Amino acid sequence: MAMAPSDRRSSARTAVVWEALLPLLEGSDIDVLDIGGGTGGFAVRVAELGHRVRVVDPSPDALASLDRRAREREVSDRVTGQQGDLSTLLEIAGSGSVDLVLCHGVLEVVDDPAAALATIAEVLRPGGSLSLLVAQRHAAVVARAMAGHFGQARDLLDETGPTGRSGRRYTAEELDALLRAAGFEPTSLHAVRVFSDLVPGSLLDLEPGATTALVELERAVATRSEYLPLATQVHVLARR
Repeated sequence: MAMAPSDRRSSARTAVVWEALLPLLEGSDIDVLDIGGGTGGFAVRVAELGHRVRVVDPSPDALASLDRRAREREVSDRVTGQQGDLSTLLEIAGSGSVDLVLCHGVLEVVDDPAAALATIAEVLRPGGSLSLLVAQRHAAVVARAMAGHFGQARDLLDETGPTGRSGRRYTAEELDALLRAAGFEPTSLHAVRVFSDLVPGSLLDLEPGATTALVELERAVATRSEYLPLATQVHVLARR
């Protein structure tokens, strides 16, 4: 069956993060907490590897979609969803209860990033890991300029607070400082979506092999520091 256009784009955008996670998911089953995991794009794949996954998300509609996806993929016995967010995380999960936390696209919209990371550190068992995926400021500046919004691009250069519905954007240096202050040791850094957001969707739809080639290109530049400023997102793995 041919891959749908949306799936092609998603494949190119998530391949780097998923492959960075795989070494943490090898071996015996572990307890995983997916904060803001929504419809289960990562959670269900993690459960398919035999792990127990709890998804915490504020949207009941997203959790309903998660339940349907888990049942369709026959992993509903290993995936549970609960309505909530970072402010209720300790009540939901408890202290020292999980081995791996996925926090993808969430730190941008919290009121206090430092407090959020401290809460995540508390729910992790000693030696547990955090997968943190956030929007990156440098690429947002470039995107605004390319769209002709030069004033917005200028305003974003040194903006560290929330900016509209997109929330905060971070640099790799800011993430490193936040993580260390919360008691984490960053272990790897990846540039995510360096080219995926720049390539026209029509090219992926019409050109045979384009998606595979794009994924390979994203993999090739993911750990090259010179491409990090172009990445729409930054992915960090950190150990508690």
